Amino acid sequence: MRTITYSQAIYETMREEMARDPNVILIGEDVGIFGGVWGVSGDLVKLFGEDRVRDTPISETAIVGAGLGAAMMGLRPIVEIMFGDFMPVAGDQLVNQVAKARYMSGGKAKIPLTIRVTTGAPGSAAAQHSQSPEGWYMNVPGLKIAVPATPEDAKGLLRTAIRGEDPVLFFEHKMLYALKGEVSEDPDFAVPFGQAAVRRQGKDVTVVAIGGMLPKALEAAETLAAEGIEVEVVDPRTLVPLDKETILASVRKTSRVIVAHEAHKRLGPGAEIAAMIAEEAIGYLDGPIVRVAARNVPLPYSPELENYVLPQTQDLVDAARGLAKYRL
Repeated sequence: MRTITYSQAIYETMREEMARDPNVILIGEDVGIFGGVWGVSGDLVKLFGEDRVRDTPISETAIVGAGLGAAMMGLRPIVEIMFGDFMPVAGDQLVNQVAKARYMSGGKAKIPLTIRVTTGAPGSAAAQHSQSPEGWYMNVPGLKIAVPATPEDAKGLLRTAIRGEDPVLFFEHKMLYALKGEVSEDPDFAVPFGQAAVRRQGKDVTVVAIGGMLPKALEAAETLAAEGIEVEVVDPRTLVPLDKETILASVRKTSRVIVAHEAHKRLGPGAEIAAMIAEEAIGYLDGPIVRVAARNVPLPYSPELENYVLPQTQDLVDAARGLAKYRL
C-alpha cells in the first residue's frame, strides 16, 4: 500500500491498463498535449503516442459516438467528458446507442466503453459547470454507474470498468481529485461493481453517502459521536449495480437512515435508494427516510449561495440529530 491522490490513482490506472493492453485508448477534449483540463491524463500522450491518446473536437456527440464505434470494433476506449453538465449534448448516442447496442444485438456486440465524467461543484463554477448528473442515467438500462469516493476505489473501480464488457459511466468528483489515501500496488487490484463498503460502524443512524458526500458524512459522524450518536456510514461505490443488501443490513441494524448526495434532491439517486428501502425494509424503520441533497435550484456562482444550495456537513449533523429522537 502507498498513499497517492484520487487524481493520481486514475492516471496510474489508465497508464497501467494502456501498457498492459494495446487496445486501450483514451479520447476526449484536451486529453493529449494539454494533459486533460483537470490534469488527470498527464503525460499519457508522450508515453503512448497520438494514435492512442487523441484530442477531439468540442463535440460530446462525436466523442461518445467515436467511443462506441471503437468499442464495437474491438478496442477498449476510455472517453473523457470534462464536465458532466455536457453529457446531455451526447444524449442520443449515450441513451439510444451506447446503452442499447449490446441488448439489440442479442449480446453479440460487446461494448467495453468507459466514459469518465467529472461531477459535482468545484466552487463558483455556476449553473452549467457544477451539476451532479449521476441520477439522470440511473433510469437508462444498459449503463453501469460508478461513483468512487476514495483513491483506492478510483483505481479499483476504473480497472474493473476498463476490463469489463459493458459501458460504464465513471463519475469523478472534482473536489476529490486532491484527496489522498492508501492504494494497493497490486497491478491487478480491482473493486467489483455492486459491492458497497461500510466506512464506519455505528448503531444509531445509517448514512448512505454517495461520492463527494463521503468525507462530509465521516466528518459529521465524528461530531455526532461526541454527542453519543453512533453513525454508520455506507459508501455504495456503484449506483448501477446497487448493493442493496449492504444498505438494507445497515438499515435493519440502526432503524434510521439518511441518504446523502450532491445531486439535486428531486429525483436524485437518493430517491431510488429511499424507494428501495421503503419497499424492502420499511418494517425496520423507526423514523422517516431523510434525504440530504442539493436544493432544487440551479447552482449559483456566489460562494455563499452555493454553500446554501449544496448539502453541508452541518446538514448531516442536524438530520441525524433529528432522527435520533425517534424511539419506538
